[in-house]
Amino acid sequence: MHEISTLTQIPELHKIEAIIKWSNKAHLSTRVLCHVPCDDDLLPVYALTLGNRAQDVPCITFVAGIHGLERIGTQVVITFLEGLLERLEWDQVLVDLLQRVRIHVLPLINPVGMFNNTRSNGNGVDLMRNAPIDSHEKTIWLGGGHRISPLLPWYRGKAGEAMQPEAQALCDFVRQEIFTAPFSLVLDCHSGFGYRNQIWFPYARSQREPIKHLKEIYYLRNLFMHTYPNQDYVFEPQSQHYLVHGDLWDYLYLQSLKDGNIFLPLTLEMGSWRWVRKNPLQLRQLLGLYHPIKPHRLKRVLRSHLILMEFLLHATLSYKKWLRKSQAPEFEKLARTLWYT
Repeated sequence: MHEISTLTQIPELHKIEAIIKWSNKAHLSTRVLCHVPCDDDLLPVYALTLGNRAQDVPCITFVAGIHGLERIGTQVVITFLEGLLERLEWDQVLVDLLQRVRIHVLPLINPVGMFNNTRSNGNGVDLMRNAPIDSHEKTIWLGGGHRISPLLPWYRGKAGEAMQPEAQALCDFVRQEIFTAPFSLVLDCHSGFGYRNQIWFPYARSQREPIKHLKEIYYLRNLFMHTYPNQDYVFEPQSQHYLVHGDLWDYLYLQSLKDGNIFLPLTLEMGSWRWVRKNPLQLRQLLGLYHPIKPHRLKRVLRSHLILMEFLLHATLSYKKWLRKSQAPEFEKLARTLWYT
């Protein structure tokens, strides 16, 4: 459907399709969530799935490429998937693990944005500002999401319009394939300004309102910190940095509360300023704001988040063991003291 010239400008999409073509079909199933127009072509948005498809098993989902400029997120997710597929050829432990958990990988939600080297999709809409939900409190001008014009960044679309096809496809997939699980985690991979890697959780709409599952997030954070004490991540509510309208994960998290199952969406913001600090010359190109340019630094980033992703996979599989402990009332108080005092 898409021409070779298009694929050469989106090597990440080319890599995804190569994985689909050559992987063992007994392990990996693939689904096209939607197609989006790009010049005279149509580009697919893929979902790839490993593991047990039964509705009563826990589920973890890795998402990337919501912002087209942030290619590193897609590359990190693809690297993790490639490692899993390689290990399935010889690692009996992983084969057994996948009998008890399901892994979804949505590596490139916004292929047209990646083709155009833009944050927004082909219609100029920022997909992370596109959900039909508003912030309860005042947001920063423009950056919190606006309806002025698609020529300005952070445009959320016209009021009353349907969600963009990429955002709608993601939401439909989450409702159909993830909400049915008794426990599910999402890690949405982005590249963000800052010197540290940050893991954000909802809400993005309020600085004062904690999510219902605050103690579960707090306990999961402590598990990670104690298991890997030398890690370099900061767990925080997104609202500690800025508030936004139309946040997809706020929207989906609120919908998940109606089902009774536990759905915990996390956002990984990889600190891009550390790459710029070490190589200021990469500021000469737009991609350099969001992506490590030096080959050795790119390799370091691609491997540095594998521990986090592996941890979240095992935490999803073992959710019954730690979730029960997280219900102790003191964890709610400790979490509020840490994040909402």
